[in-house]
Amino acid sequence: MDDIDRKILKLLQKNARISLKTIAENTFLSSPAVSARIERMEKDGVISGYHARVDPLKLGYHIIAFISINVAPEDKPGFYDYAEAVSNILECNCVTGEQSMLMKVAFKSTMELDAFIGQLQEFGKTSTQIVFSTHVGPRGIDVEG
Repeated sequence: MDDIDRKILKLLQKNARISLKTIAENTFLSSPAVSARIERMEKDGVISGYHARVDPLKLGYHIIAFISINVAPEDKPGFYDYAEAVSNILECNCVTGEQSMLMKVAFKSTMELDAFIGQLQEFGKTSTQIVFSTHVGPRGIDVEG
């Protein structure tokens, strides 16, 4: 990766729908050269996908929470299958510390969240933090350094 690749990544992280022409103008390359670089970064797995950022509140998901759970090692395969199947789980991370998993979830009500936690506790003890506000939302990786 060179500085031009980094500039392309920075532009795509700001707006995945940016045109090849605009990227070309910002990098002083031709559109085909930009396209070739993007294709190479996709093939190499540097670019893993393109996503629309959706506001959960506008869709009625008023409860965003982080749930920690300690899943026994032998239960992880079943837990991963369960987590993959539940669309309310936005992220599921295996982490260090007292708890083995950290999930970000979205629900329309605290009643739905409560019912989900009840099901989740079949895998282990949970700890839940409900988000009041988000001052720094999801953002791209710093490709400069």
